[in-house]
Formats: sequence, C-alpha cells, structure tokens
Amino acid sequence: MQTSRNLAARMGRWSARHRKTAVFGWLAFVALAVLASVLVPQAQLEDGEELVGAPAQAQVILEENGWEDPASEMVLVQRADDVSDATATAALTDLVATLEDTPEVANVVSPLAGAPLVSADGRSALVTFDIRGSPDDADERIGAIQATVGEVADRHGDVRVEQFGGTSADLALDEALDSDFQQAELLSLPIILAVLMLTFGALVAAVLPLVFAITAFVAAFGLLSLTSQLWHVDGTTPTVMLLIGLAVGVDYSLFYLKREREERARGLSAADALEVAAATSGRSVLISGITVVVAMAGMFLTGFASFTAVGVGTILVVATSVLGSLTVLPALMSWLGDRVEKGRLPFIGRRRAAGPGRFWPTVLGVVLRRPLVAALVSAGLLVGLAVPAVGLSLRNNGITDLPGDLPVIQTYERIAEAFPGGSDPAQVVLEADDVTAPAVQAAIADLRRTALATGDMFEPIGVETNEAGTVAVVSVPLVGDGEEQASRDALAMLIDDVVPATVGQLDGVTAVVTGSTAWSVAFEELLAERTPWVFGFVLVLAFLLLLVSFRSVVVAVTAIVLNLLSVAAAYGAMVLVFQEGWGADLIGLESTGPIVNWIPLFLFVILFGLSMDYHVFILSRIREARDRGLSTREAIASGITSSAGVVTSAAMIMVFVFLCFVGLSMTSMKQIGLGLALAVLLDATLVRAVLLPAVMRLLGEANWYLPRWLDWLPTMSHDVGPDRPAAVVPAQGGRRAGDDVPQLVATD
Repeated sequence: MQTSRNLAARMGRWSARHRKTAVFGWLAFVALAVLASVLVPQAQLEDGEELVGAPAQAQVILEENGWEDPASEMVLVQRADDVSDATATAALTDLVATLEDTPEVANVVSPLAGAPLVSADGRSALVTFDIRGSPDDADERIGAIQATVGEVADRHGDVRVEQFGGTSADLALDEALDSDFQQAELLSLPIILAVLMLTFGALVAAVLPLVFAITAFVAAFGLLSLTSQLWHVDGTTPTVMLLIGLAVGVDYSLFYLKREREERARGLSAADALEVAAATSGRSVLISGITVVVAMAGMFLTGFASFTAVGVGTILVVATSVLGSLTVLPALMSWLGDRVEKGRLPFIGRRRAAGPGRFWPTVLGVVLRRPLVAALVSAGLLVGLAVPAVGLSLRNNGITDLPGDLPVIQTYERIAEAFPGGSDPAQVVLEADDVTAPAVQAAIADLRRTALATGDMFEPIGVETNEAGTVAVVSVPLVGDGEEQASRDALAMLIDDVVPATVGQLDGVTAVVTGSTAWSVAFEELLAERTPWVFGFVLVLAFLLLLVSFRSVVVAVTAIVLNLLSVAAAYGAMVLVFQEGWGADLIGLESTGPIVNWIPLFLFVILFGLSMDYHVFILSRIREARDRGLSTREAIASGITSSAGVVTSAAMIMVFVFLCFVGLSMTSMKQIGLGLALAVLLDATLVRAVLLPAVMRLLGEANWYLPRWLDWLPTMSHDVGPDRPAAVVPAQGGRRAGDDVPQLVATD
C-alpha cells in the first residue's frame, strides 16, 4: 500500500513497529506523572488571585498594610415563637461562656456585651468570634469548635444553636466536591463500558478505550501538579478534567478502533488496516485535538485565575489523550490484532458484525432528497431552542451553589433571613495615615448613619482596624441575598452615594468597596469586556485550522456557523431548565435561578472544541469520498453513512458522561453537565446528521471553494489504503485542493 505521509500515520506506523517501546514508554510516562503529583503538591488558588476590579484593589491595600483577615465564624441562637426570652438568653449566655473558654477561639462578640447582633423580631441573636492562629490552617482547628457548639446545642434543645462561617462553608464545599468527584467516577465508568459494549459487541474492544481514557486522565492529573506551580488550580479543575478527559479519551480511541475494524472487515491485512486507521482517524484526532486546545487557550484571555486553571487542566487532558491516541493506542491495537474481538456478546456481537443498520441511511436519504426542507426545519428547531437564551441571567458561584439539604446551607439561609446581608456584608476598606484620627472616626460614624438611613443597609455594621492604624474595614450588610438585583442596587448606592458623601470627602483617605457582591459585579464587568476577545480568538483560529485542514473557505465557515448554532441552542435549553424550571424535578433541582456567571463562556470554549470532533471526522469521510471521484451528493451520502454509527456511539458516551454530572449535588455541576449533554446530543444528531448534509447538498460544488489567492496554503497530506485510487474532480467557482497536482487523499 502507499506509504502515508501525514504525522498521525508516521506516528502510528512507528508505534505498531515498536510496540514494547510505545506501551512501556506510555506506562512510564503515566508513572512519572503520578510521581510528580506526589513529590510536587498542587498549588491551589489563593483568595486574592480570584479578585478583579475594586475588590482586587482593596486586597492590594490590605496586603500592603499587613492586614490578615482572621478566620471568622458566627453562631445563630434562635428561639421559636413559643419559647421564652429567658430560655433563649440562657442558651446565649452558656454559648458565650463556653466559647470564651475554648482555646481555639478569640474575640467573642455577642449581644450580651451590647453589640447590635439581635434580629428585628427579637427571636434571633448572633455570636461572632475568630479562630486563633493563621486562617490558612483554620480548618484544622474548627472541628473542636464545632464540637463545642454542638454540645451547647444539646444542652438547650428548645433553642436553635448553629454555626456558620467561611471555614465552615469551605469545608462543606470541599466535602461536596469530593463526593461529587467520586460519584462522577462511579456513575460514568460503568455507563461508558455499557455503551462501548453495545458499540463493539465485544468485551476487549469495549475495555480498551476505557482503560486508555483513564490512563490519559491519570497522567494529565499528575502533570497538573507541575503546571499548577505557574497557574494555580481550584477545586473544580479535577472534576472538569475528569469530565472532558473521559469524553475525549474514549472518543479518540473509539474513532481509531472503529476505523481499524472497518478496514479489517473490508479485507485488509491487520497491518494495512492499522495503517489506514492511523492515516485517517489518527489525523482526525490530531486536528480535533488541536482545535480543542486552541479553544481552551481562549480561557487565558479572560484575565481570571479560575478560568485559566480550568483551561490549563483541560488542555493537559486533551493533549495527553491526543498523544496517547497517536502512540500507545496503535501499539495496543497492533499487539491485540483480531483478538480485540475477544469476549464477543452473543446477540450484540452478531448484530454489530452484520454492519450498519438502516436508520441513518434512511434519514439521510430523506435529507438529500429534500435538502431545503430539511435545512429549514432543523435550523428552525435549533433557532427556536436558542431564543430563550436572550433572557439569560447570571449570578456568582457562591454558598447557594451547594445543596440545600446541607446543614451549613440551612443555617446560612436562616441567618440571611434574620439578619439581611449580615452573613456576607459589603466591606468599605479605608486607607489613611491614621484611621483612628477624630475626623476619620467621625466620617465612619457618619457612614454608619447614612447607610442605615437608606433602608437597604442594616446592622450589624462593624469596624475593624489594623495595629498600625493605617487601615480600617467597615462591614455593611446589604439587603437581599448578595446576588439578587436588590443587593446590587444597594451596593451601587453604597459606592455612588454613601461612601462619597462620608469617608470619601476626607483628603488623604482612600476608600474602596469590596465583598462578594462587589466581586460578582466586577467579575461580570470583566466578562463583558473580555468575552468578545475570547469568542474572536477561538473563532478566528478555528477558522484558520479548518481552512488549512480542508483547503475550503466554505467548509470552515459552515463548521463555525453550525457550532455557534449548537452552543446557542444549549444556552436556550439551560435557560428553560434552570431559570424557567422546565423539568427541574427530573434533575433534582431544588430551586430555579440565574446561571452561574462563568459557565456560559466555559461552555462555549468546551463545546466549540468538542463539536470539532464530529465535524472533522464526518467532513474527512466526505472529503475522502469526494476525492475518490464521487459527486458531492454521493460523497455526502457515503461519508455520513459510514461515520454515523461511530459518531452516534461517541456522542452517546459523551452525553451519558455529562449527564452523570447532572445528578451531582452542586448546581454549577448540574448546569455544566446538562448544557454539555444537550449540546452534544443536538450536535451529533440534528446538526451533523440533518443540517450539515442538507446545507452541503444545497451548496453543491461550492463546498470545496478556495480562492486562487489562497492557493499558497499548504496542502496537508491525505492518504488512502490500497485499491482506493484518488480522483481529481475540478470544483466550480474556485480551485479545489489538488487541481494542480493530483494527490491521494485520506478518508479521515
């Protein structure tokens, strides 16, 4: 057969000829990556790294003045209507005395000392305190405090005594993330194996992609420890890596293995079948993998540390999967040979051996006979689903993202109801030569009076000062839950009216407003500024990559438009489910509300990259048939029918993996999982099997249009297996790749 010239073919050929080196080299690579993760712990994002805008400015002021926020907690003491004040006061007194005697506790503040920590209805009181020592390891000491508070609660059964704070919430978040990560593993792996069994009808062929995907993820996760020294990671990065790693790792190996099995069924020798698979599916994997990496690189343009962390993690797992697909996978397939069919299931195996079914050829036949109707109907459905995206609203990813049945969340909600804004207030950071000076103190007192007079800011308004007297932090609780519009309006009033009219009038005093609500506003402003740049970066580079790969302007433009339509439809579906509540009970959604503010941009870059898997794979098969001399209509029919089965199987794997995340506890994970699952499902069925062939059928020979002034573009090597001579058919309206120099071209 002809010797393949493309990179994927050369790597596959080398791997097949040096099986031991490839396999043991891969195992050594995975082992070294794991060892690196043990020797070099992952560097986690620090609080200040996630800040932008005014909150980041406030953090700089605090750090320059040696300010260190202690780990602060609060305890809610709340009585029912039928419980006397004396009973509640006894519990409050016991709690304060117990906390003051607890070695890990400092700076206890309560209503017993005159602090304004009693709710308006008189039923609730707050006790605040700091955890001694560095806040970085406060989680190591909070257990004893929680146990102490629990003992007080047991002694006063008629009164609610519950603890909440930053450290408590972080522990609950970490536990939820760990639980979600384990649940995702337990759910996704059996589902993937089941789909692969249905796809191949043989145990060995089903296990191979799964084992490969797991090793690729393990290696990428180990490498994350090294890259985290430059780009710190957060708690969501491993979960996203698992989600994407399983999806692309299985898909890449599925493309490869299915093509090799297809060529063997056509009568090629084991070596020739592997050669064709490497030159075709291997090349598709390389192109689609590069596209995903390019898309995820757009995360770096956001200027936000968490986005960068997720981008780095995803790039690592995709790049590792591509590397393994081109190296160790051909070696394993060469070693197994036809033994990959071992463990064949009696009924499924015979059905798979019989070849593709009739469903997709039947659908495609209808589409190609009525392309205009098919295009209008499918595009109309997608546009209709995308319309609700106009009403997309955003919120910060905060404490409310945790499941409502967690005790810490229930405590948070009770505190927020009794003390609006008190659990997470806005903070006015003041910097001056001497914040204890009478003029500054008078301005702070004026700020308190003015804030309370608005009716949208409440007690307890607290003031803390550093030892040097150069910084003061005024905590101002805002109306609402910190995310709703009422909280944002109150923040704007604080920034635009209250601060300028009080502390802002003093010369030599810098006043900056921070807090979670201020962070949300600043983050969304940054997103609004950077999102067009991210979109432009991804779209332009994807267009150039497709243009070079297929030497067609029309193919590149069509791919981008269809991908954008898939993403828009996913946005619309998320609005219907998470904001409007359609089917909320089916996914265990406890309440409706805005989409977490970082998810739409994240979904765009992920979906745009993943959509290229199917698009490149299908287009390559179409282009192969076209370059063998078939007409455009025949090439479309041949390419899509030959790829429909593997694309459907790959999509089902992705959909089921992503749906596993819909069942997790955190709302953000539900939103990511559902958005990805719906988009992939629509993309692999309605878009690729109906809209794409309909559009290409309508465009005809114009699909292969390349202006003469772009003839300088490099021609990527495409190769075919034996007995598949290439035919060069001139395109209309422009020049097609190969018009000047006839070449052999690959199927994928």
